[in-house]
Amino acid sequence: MKYLSALIILFSIVSCGEDDPIEPIDYDKQNEQEILDYIAKNNLDATKSNTGLYYVIEKEGTGEHPNVNSDVTVNYKGYYTNEKVFDQNDNITFNLQQVISGWTEGITYFKEGGSGILLVPSKLGYGYDDYREIPGGSVLIFDIDLLDVK
Repeated sequence: MKYLSALIILFSIVSCGEDDPIEPIDYDKQNEQEILDYIAKNNLDATKSNTGLYYVIEKEGTGEHPNVNSDVTVNYKGYYTNEKVFDQNDNITFNLQQVISGWTEGITYFKEGGSGILLVPSKLGYGYDDYREIPGGSVLIFDIDLLDVK
């Protein structure tokens, strides 16, 4: 009985704390502001798609536009809005169904031979949870050179 009384007292102390409820982070709103701040800071002429992806066409290119099922060869550099690079690759080929949805959509805005920037909110990137070394909720920026479309 004495252990039961101690347990009840301990439970009462722990459960009566004035813990603030943890409010979920609104990554969509946070990402939108982060992207807009980055665009303004870097004086970019970006276009926003219906999904919330922003893109900048720096060089138009003369070839065809890929579709969401195309194999593409690109040079790219991926970094955060603080300019810290998390990935980079040259002359890499992949199918647009094998990448984050921000790329599947975004690469289709480029023509073969073109280049530009994708500003990818987390919902079109790796989501709201950590993914390998990429923190959850991260805005991802990619410099893209579209070399070939098949």
